[in-house]
Amino acid sequence: MKHPSLAVVIPTLNEAKQITAALQNVRATLPEAHIVVVDGGSNDGTIEMAMPLAHQVLAAPAGRARQMNAGCAAMTHVPDYWLFLHADTELPANAQAALGQAFDQGAMWGRFDVRITGQSRLLPVVAWLMNWRSRLSGIATGDQAIFVRHDAWVKLGGFPDQPLMEDVELSRRLRQLARPICLSERVMTSGRRWESRGLWRTIFLMWRLRYRYWRGHSAEELARLYR
Repeated sequence: MKHPSLAVVIPTLNEAKQITAALQNVRATLPEAHIVVVDGGSNDGTIEMAMPLAHQVLAAPAGRARQMNAGCAAMTHVPDYWLFLHADTELPANAQAALGQAFDQGAMWGRFDVRITGQSRLLPVVAWLMNWRSRLSGIATGDQAIFVRHDAWVKLGGFPDQPLMEDVELSRRLRQLARPICLSERVMTSGRRWESRGLWRTIFLMWRLRYRYWRGHSAEELARLYR
């Protein structure tokens, strides 16, 4: 029986500190996957470090949505499924088995549960809330390693070209086609965003941005607030 093919697309911007470990993790957990790194203008050697470990490394205009779309467009042999992975997110050891089971069920799209690493004791609570909210809402975040069947990807035209909330918007559109498969296996993502900006400050900021997005504020306006 032929197994569905998979391509992993990783957007990067100055990720030299973690890109090697990230790519080694993907090669170990998904040995048959085609790995595409799409760089948005790094000046720290990210591209050079990625080249020996990725199947394709290319440059694109900065912005996760544009970079991930560029990575998909660069594939000459399109896969059955796309997996979009942040450079600071690590797949679990049983990722291949978990994804294989979802693919066998005919999953249109889905995501993993997430665990956040860092010093704060509240990060596990943040992760639990993210996973719980995602299961209830059918909305996934990029930290949760979203995977999408190619035909659904084509139907939606890829990620919306916007500077923020591209994962939320993609989820909203995919949810109109099918509910996501929410894998209980957990990817491990870095808590650097929460710890560098302040845990509570980041939590309240993201709640406020999501609320404004739900109310119809533009992604461009929210990106300015986020920065």
